[in-house]
Amino acid sequence: MDKSEIKVCVLRIEGTNNEEELYYAFKRLGASPELVHLKKLKDIFDYNCLMIPGGFSTGDYVRAGAIFASRIRAKIGNNLHKFIDDGWPVGGICNGFQVLVELGVLPGFTRREYPDACLFLNDSARFECRPTLLKHESKGKCVFTRNIPKGEIMLVPSAHGEGKLLFPKDKESEYYNKLFENDQVVFRYVDKDGEYAGYPWNPNGSAYNIAGICNEAGNVFGMMPHPERAFFDKNKSGMSGMNVFKSVLDYIEEK
Repeated sequence: MDKSEIKVCVLRIEGTNNEEELYYAFKRLGASPELVHLKKLKDIFDYNCLMIPGGFSTGDYVRAGAIFASRIRAKIGNNLHKFIDDGWPVGGICNGFQVLVELGVLPGFTRREYPDACLFLNDSARFECRPTLLKHESKGKCVFTRNIPKGEIMLVPSAHGEGKLLFPKDKESEYYNKLFENDQVVFRYVDKDGEYAGYPWNPNGSAYNIAGICNEAGNVFGMMPHPERAFFDKNKSGMSGMNVFKSVLDYIEEK
C-alpha cells in the first residue's frame, strides 16, 4: 500500500483540541488523514488507522476520557475490537490515552468491555505543562515506535492534569510485571542524565516512570506526552516526534 492510500481517522468530539496537530503529522508524511466527528463516523473499516487526540473531551467530566470512551463503545464497540484483532493500529495521545484505557483496550491483557486501569490525578494535584524527556523502552513490539532505537531519549512536551497510570491494588504487582515481561512499556520519563527520576522529570508520579504503553499485540498504543507537538524537534541522533507517525505508516505500508 502506498502512503498516499493510507487513510487515518483522527476521531474528535466536543472538547478535543489536538486534532489539527495530529492531522498534519500524518499529512506531512504523505498519508491521507481525515478529521472525523464521532457522530459522522460511518464505518471504522473505511480507515487503516484510528487516532484519538488530546484535549478535554466533554470537559473530562466523570473521569478523563470516560464519556468519550462510552460514546465510542456505543457507536463502534464490536467493530473496534475486530479492527484491533485484525492488526490495524489504534493510537491515543494524552486524552486519547485516557480514552483507550477507559475503553479497556489498554493495557489489553484480555479483551474487556470496561477498564481495569485509570489515568489518575498528577501527584502535584495540578495541570503540568512542561518539556519531558522520554526514554524509548520497546524492543520492537510497538508498531508506533519501531523506527526509534531502544534506549533513545527524546524531548517531548507534556500537558496534562491526570496522567498517573494506576491499576487495581490487588492486581498492581501482577499488571506491572506483565507490562515489562510482555514488552508493553514503550516510554518512560527520565532526567537530563537519562536516569529514571521523580518530579519534575516525571510530571505525574506514574509508577516506574511509565509515560506510554501498548497492548500485547503492539498495535494499540497510548502515551501522555505529545509527539505531534515535537514533530520537527530532532535530538542529536535525528529522532523527533515525527518518528512515531512514520513508524505506524511504515507498518501499515507493509501490512
